[in-house]
Amino acid sequence: MNAVKILPKGQITIPRRIRKSMNIKEGDTLVLEETEMGIMLKKGKTLFDYTGKLPNLGMSIEEMREKAINRAAKER
Repeated sequence: MNAVKILPKGQITIPRRIRKSMNIKEGDTLVLEETEMGIMLKKGKTLFDYTGKLPNLGMSIEEMREKAINRAAKER
């Protein structure tokens, strides 16, 4: 078990051993979930994590992102 301290702005430092074993790097997205047992911190995913893994739709990730933003804006 690892203990972390909450800093004045609510920040924590994830111990190096855990960052290394989970392949967490600067700029990665983490997801915080409340559970019945407490708090769960998971490595999150963004569109960029799927680069080269999605079928080619004839659009760049930036174009897909823009299309998704426009569609979401229209649905509001």
